[in-house]
Amino acid sequence: MKNKYLFLAFSAIIISGFSSCKKYLDELPDNRAELNNTEKIAKMLVSAYPANSYVLVSELSSDNVDDYGESNPYYDRFSTQAFNWQDITETNNDGIDRVWSGCYSAIASANAALNAISEQGNPANLSPQRGEALVARAYGHFILVNMFAQHYSPSKSATDLGITYMTKPESTLDPKYQRNTVAEVYDLMIKDLEEGIPLINDAAYSNSNVAKYHFNKSAANAFAARLFLYKGDWAKAISYATASFNNSPSTYLRDYAYIATFSANFANTTREYNSSSIKANFLISTPVSSAAANFGNYYTGSRYSHGAYIAGNESILIRNTPHGTYSGAPGYRVRSYTYSGANLDKVLLPHVSYQFEYTDPVAGIGYTHSVFTPFTLEEALLTRAEAYIQLKNYTAALADINLFVGNTFTSSLAVTQARVDAWATSFAYSTPTASTPRKKFNAEFNIEAGTQENMLQAVLYYRRIETLLTGLRWFDVKRYGIEVTRRTIVAGAPGPVSSNTLVVRDNRRAIQLPQDVITSGLTPNPR
Repeated sequence: MKNKYLFLAFSAIIISGFSSCKKYLDELPDNRAELNNTEKIAKMLVSAYPANSYVLVSELSSDNVDDYGESNPYYDRFSTQAFNWQDITETNNDGIDRVWSGCYSAIASANAALNAISEQGNPANLSPQRGEALVARAYGHFILVNMFAQHYSPSKSATDLGITYMTKPESTLDPKYQRNTVAEVYDLMIKDLEEGIPLINDAAYSNSNVAKYHFNKSAANAFAARLFLYKGDWAKAISYATASFNNSPSTYLRDYAYIATFSANFANTTREYNSSSIKANFLISTPVSSAAANFGNYYTGSRYSHGAYIAGNESILIRNTPHGTYSGAPGYRVRSYTYSGANLDKVLLPHVSYQFEYTDPVAGIGYTHSVFTPFTLEEALLTRAEAYIQLKNYTAALADINLFVGNTFTSSLAVTQARVDAWATSFAYSTPTASTPRKKFNAEFNIEAGTQENMLQAVLYYRRIETLLTGLRWFDVKRYGIEVTRRTIVAGAPGPVSSNTLVVRDNRRAIQLPQDVITSGLTPNPR
């Protein structure tokens, strides 16, 4: 593996000790290279978060998008490869090479901070920074293992190829690496989280808005809840989700009344939805990415989009919901947006904000950022509800679901077990030519037919809405072994159905490593 892919961030701070350079290194040309105080370590941790995002690749890989045909000119080879689960060879700011290097660069920064803190003897005044670095290190690996490996499996993860878990800064010129198994990666992430979360102190940040861009207590606990949900440790998922909102989720509810005042303009609504002032937003990410253009009110990327057919039959525009049947479109407190016309069919929720950073305002050039919230109150609440369902505590699950529904929709009936059973069984399982919100599960954990499956169908339906366009649906598809067949939408309905089906445990569920990484010697994913 080439150094540039794993250790871009650390390369900026490495000081080698070759004797011929000793005199030159007696005086450091830039004293920022020495992480010798709290302020410098805190600044290093700013770069412990990936500068690039998984969102575009994972969303295009999921069942949230359809193909609107070659007559739609708004696509590129990269999006075609991602949509069809091909090995992605095209590079751009959302490419898998950037996801890979962005995560490992962030991990390298976390390791550099941890190394500096260790060299000072792990003093108590640096405990918050140490906690943040440990959690950030786990998060970088979490993205990598869930993108580039099969989903965690109790029976197969001990041998499934994971990714390389980096626990220390690299100081050799041409290091060689082996991939840890998926089980080993999860064990190491859990170790980092269990050590790091108790050390995090929100008071270490200058104000609450700054804390939203770091692993504060709520974000760290929400991350742990998601990790344990993915692992299938339901009790711990519940415990950490509960901690993320201090066992008082109602006090963290999103202020939709305020956000709705911006609803006339999609860009303004997405900006306010992802604002640091919204208590429900636990962590905010600002990667260099085109996801907001692809999943925004632009022609960009519209060949592969979440259009009216999926929206009306599977997701945000279906009228028959677990909380009642609508005569018209479901009443979201923050409205959905429909953009249709020649070569354009997008049905959107304002979950990803387009922001442009000018590096040269005169020339009009710079970087496109896609601002989104990886961890929120709503997702943590639905995580807890799903874990309760797995433990058959339906009363507790329904309480969480009703809190979510009551705040998210303007008009709703109470969600009850009987209503969920009736809702789920009113649909046949979804097929490529007849979509429904009810997907066939092929999970590796036991799911009882009847109420338990029906309740899981409901909570995944709500998760799909809540995380729409932010990439998390891909991981739900992997977790539940949901099979996906590609199709082309013609005149608003399924047209040609491809023979391209992503089956259970399909090798393509583990995205192939970047080609340069494979060329450098790291074992590729099987194909």
